[in-house]
Amino acid sequence: MGVTDTNGADSVKRLRRLDCCAVSDALDQLGMTGQVTGVPKRSGGAARIAGQAVTLKLHDGPRPDGPVRHLGTTAVELSGPDTVIVVEQRTGLDAGCWGGLLTLGAKLRGVAGVVADGPVRDIDEARDYDFPIFSTALTALTARSRVVEAATNAPVTPWGVTVNPGDYVIADSSAIIFIPADRIEAVLETAEAIAFKEAAMARALMAGKPISAVMGGDYEHMLDGGKGQ
Repeated sequence: MGVTDTNGADSVKRLRRLDCCAVSDALDQLGMTGQVTGVPKRSGGAARIAGQAVTLKLHDGPRPDGPVRHLGTTAVELSGPDTVIVVEQRTGLDAGCWGGLLTLGAKLRGVAGVVADGPVRDIDEARDYDFPIFSTALTALTARSRVVEAATNAPVTPWGVTVNPGDYVIADSSAIIFIPADRIEAVLETAEAIAFKEAAMARALMAGKPISAVMGGDYEHMLDGGKGQ
């Protein structure tokens, strides 16, 4: 995939209004997984990022046949404002899977951000550009002679989660969550309902209702498929 279509852009817009906790609760209610926790945001001031996945897989094997391109450049050129670049560098080598010039290229194309299962370098440049990056580690070591691009826009498994090109990604300080494209409508509808109920509960607290009453049995059963909500 390249830049998202109209339907994808609408779904991204709705996803961007949510947070990872509401989306995680929606996945729980629907019997789905895809949540990744414990990955820090290394740069970028936005509260959250959301978009459709453009994927990048790196390995420590031979370079694929064809014209030589720097790793990540194809992913950047396929991306736009409603995309998140998802990088898998699970070789175990301390080698940058993303760097400063790629960050600048992505920033200039309006890319929402990068989530990387692997070390990222030049993070101070990303902070200067206010570009959101979530990653497992930081490094100064170059990818050169260590890792190469294995594939772009092919299935990847960051943090053990299967992610296909065009799947949806949301990330904030609580989690990174991947949502299969064919389940996005169900997840959005469920998460929006949960967020609506929690907003109503917050208003009740602000109006003076006791917290024990607000967070009673209805709250405890909020994810029971509509029962006791």
